[in-house]
Amino acid sequence: MNWIAIALIGAVVGFLAGLFGKGGSAIATPLLVAVGVPAFVAVAAPLPATIPSTLVAFSAYWRSHLVDREVLWWSIGIGIPATIAGAVATRWISGGVLVTATEVIIAALGARLLMRPGAPTEIVRDVPGHRARLVAVAAVVGVAAGLLANSGGFLLAPLYITVLRMPVKPAFACSLAVAAALAVPGTIVHAALGHIDWSVVAVFGVTSIPLSYLGARVAVRSNSNRLERAYGAVLVALGVGFLAFGH
Repeated sequence: MNWIAIALIGAVVGFLAGLFGKGGSAIATPLLVAVGVPAFVAVAAPLPATIPSTLVAFSAYWRSHLVDREVLWWSIGIGIPATIAGAVATRWISGGVLVTATEVIIAALGARLLMRPGAPTEIVRDVPGHRARLVAVAAVVGVAAGLLANSGGFLLAPLYITVLRMPVKPAFACSLAVAAALAVPGTIVHAALGHIDWSVVAVFGVTSIPLSYLGARVAVRSNSNRLERAYGAVLVALGVGFLAFGH
């Protein structure tokens, strides 16, 4: 395996994870496969590295008082059992259709963010069904994370922003912390099955962890409207790119 390439992938994925509030395993897997990492290792290896890198990035948002605790704790409380349920359901449900549906959703959510007139400055809690929406987002993302063996970060932040109407920076903050929590069950399962190459985890983590903090610091200091527009553009590009070249 090309260890320098793995380290570079870790750096890129870590920075983007901190900048855009996601664990980054969905981006890391195809890139690791492209540089010679076996497919089952490429799926599993980013998960344990996701936990410290997302928590380090989360700390930058925490210090800037950008964390919505209600969203955070409800998402973890609902998301973890939903992730376990999704992992169990892989016995009967094929991930192929879900992957395609997720890619379409990502692109659509990105387009919606690009077309919004402006980023909200605070979460709107008096919207009818706010708590029900929060539970639904956590459950959907948790099940998807279990089925796809990732931490769910690709869906968390955009759904927080569009469904819960959260400001972009608190959405990223909560997404990072929840992604770290949802990565734990997957890490335990893959480790028990012997799918994790810990040397790949170590090389990937050495660069992804510090770069994730740097990405988070850039996001915290960025203009919210510009950050949301950039995020929308990245989601569209990734969704379309995965649809066009990922199958």
